[in-house]
Amino acid sequence: MAELRKKLLSLASGRQVRLYGSSIAISKGLEIGEGCAPNIFSFSGTEGPNDPDGKVINVHNLSANDLEEIADYNIQLWMNLKANLRRHGVANPKVFNHDAIR
Repeated sequence: MAELRKKLLSLASGRQVRLYGSSIAISKGLEIGEGCAPNIFSFSGTEGPNDPDGKVINVHNLSANDLEEIADYNIQLWMNLKANLRRHGVANPKVFNHDAIR
């Protein structure tokens, strides 16, 4: 299973991808990229990663239900990509949602 640590994405195949940021994202068109834009929901530690007194950053004051809806939306995009990769393969442009890209 893939693991992301210290800006390095390690894959089960042994391949490693160096990232500039600390996250990967998926677009509505099923394109994968780095999620480098400002965070919508995040953690800010005051003394370091082991500091229990950090704070939650929620710039849009989203509720738990809002965040669950966002999670479900992203999960569905990843599942669509996975299904398309199985159906069309990695070299076929049909793997992408062309209507969302235009």
